[in-house]
Amino acid sequence: MKLTNILAATVVGLSIVSCSNGQFKQKSSLTSEVDSVSYALGLDMATKIKVNFDEMDQDLFVQGFKNGMDSTNLLVETKDINNILRAFFQKKQQEKMKKMQEEQAKKAEEEFADNKKVGEDFLAENKTKEGVKTTDSGLQYIVLKEGEGESPKETSRVKVNYHGTLIDGTVFDSSVERGEPAEFGVNQVIKGWTEGLQLMKPGSKYKFFIPQELAYGYQKRGQHIKPFSALVFEVELLKVQ
Repeated sequence: MKLTNILAATVVGLSIVSCSNGQFKQKSSLTSEVDSVSYALGLDMATKIKVNFDEMDQDLFVQGFKNGMDSTNLLVETKDINNILRAFFQKKQQEKMKKMQEEQAKKAEEEFADNKKVGEDFLAENKTKEGVKTTDSGLQYIVLKEGEGESPKETSRVKVNYHGTLIDGTVFDSSVERGEPAEFGVNQVIKGWTEGLQLMKPGSKYKFFIPQELAYGYQKRGQHIKPFSALVFEVELLKVQ
């Protein structure tokens, strides 16, 4: 639920239950359509707030409303309200997303443990082969052709030709086969690409062997890339913009 919806629901609910003396009467039954709608709006507001903010202090909630109505005894400056609420609910959303990602990763780990091990075994053997270099992050690469000029930075934009496969040779993406080079920001791609491109110079061609943690990790991508897949790319850096 968006922050604005929570605030709108709060105003509506409290406006309905409040009266001139700041109190409200408890009723044991609903005797008219207006009664039913009024009660339903209040119940709806409370239900939505409870879902998004179950830690709420109800006494302070009511106190804040009353202070706002008469503009006295404010514990928070009016100008700070939006910042306080926005920061809190953004933090809650981030915590929720992190928890969900951890759960997804755990599930994928259980289901695709074999695929992860196959990739790890492949890279362990591959790093011992002639010409293969390994960076501190675990990225492996072979220089097929060296270029000249200045290497791109993380903030650069590049034009490349590439051919991407799984470690078993299955092609999952290839600008070479499409006959059309790709252009993108160096920091807009997977970590293995971002690091690898900065090793290259215009005109060079490298072959990258990218560990799953520098690729898509626990995420499935497209038809061929399973969770925890190590990837292989032949990349030709055509231009740095």
